[in-house]
Amino acid sequence: MSLPPTASHSQADPVSEPVSDPAGRAGSLSRAVRDTGLIFRRHLRQTLRSKVAVIFGLVQPLLYLVLFGPLLTRLTGVGSFGGGNAWQVFVPGILVQLALFGAGFVGFGLIADLRSGVVERLRVTPVSRVALLLGRVLRDTLVLTVQAVMLVAAGLAMGLRAPAAGLAAGLVLVVLLSVAVAALSYVLALVTRSEDAFAPLLSTVTLPLMLLSGMLLPMSLAPGWLDVVSRFTPFRYVVEAVRAAFRGDYMGAAVAEGAVVTVVLLAVSLVLGTRRFRRENA
Repeated sequence: MSLPPTASHSQADPVSEPVSDPAGRAGSLSRAVRDTGLIFRRHLRQTLRSKVAVIFGLVQPLLYLVLFGPLLTRLTGVGSFGGGNAWQVFVPGILVQLALFGAGFVGFGLIADLRSGVVERLRVTPVSRVALLLGRVLRDTLVLTVQAVMLVAAGLAMGLRAPAAGLAAGLVLVVLLSVAVAALSYVLALVTRSEDAFAPLLSTVTLPLMLLSGMLLPMSLAPGWLDVVSRFTPFRYVVEAVRAAFRGDYMGAAVAEGAVVTVVLLAVSLVLGTRRFRRENA
């Protein structure tokens, strides 16, 4: 004869119950998406009220394109500059430069918000802590995407010739790289919390990245020792991937390597950014 169930057995065993709650997870995800949209629209409105900042963010790469790019047409047939392909080499580098500097300096806005108390006020709201990062990053990415498209249009007007699929693939890599750089910029801003510390540290990092990645000139033109050093710079692989895409070489190793490096940078930056924002707004 089986014994009647005791009171302790009649209740649900907390150990045997599933740990995860799909409904709870779906609700948290839905709230994070909604809050990200709210933060995105808030910062986008701020950006649209200051259109001059968006335009000036495009001035520097356009100056490189207009004042430096024509000099490279003299290098056709030298090294990596094949016949008539100078713009296919130069424009991808300027796009990556736009991602590096345009997204790299977005941390200044967060430092200003820290000083004015905006971040402090958001801490007492129920908004998702992840959304505080993603909303900003999405705004920055949208601005960089518009600037990149305008830069490609200017390049096409000046003589760039590339397949449409190659242009799209290159822009996707640049946009993903912008997300990664923007997230890292916000992490650096939260660590330094001061323009006096943020600016020199950022310049110390971005300048070697620009010079060693071959944004302005391919590293195949560099001496052997400099070419070896540049291979430790992840941005070099992204630059070469965008150049290969602009040439229509989609299945080559350069595009695969650049895509892997971009995805790894994206994953690492979002993890670091999410953790820092959660700890900052706990």
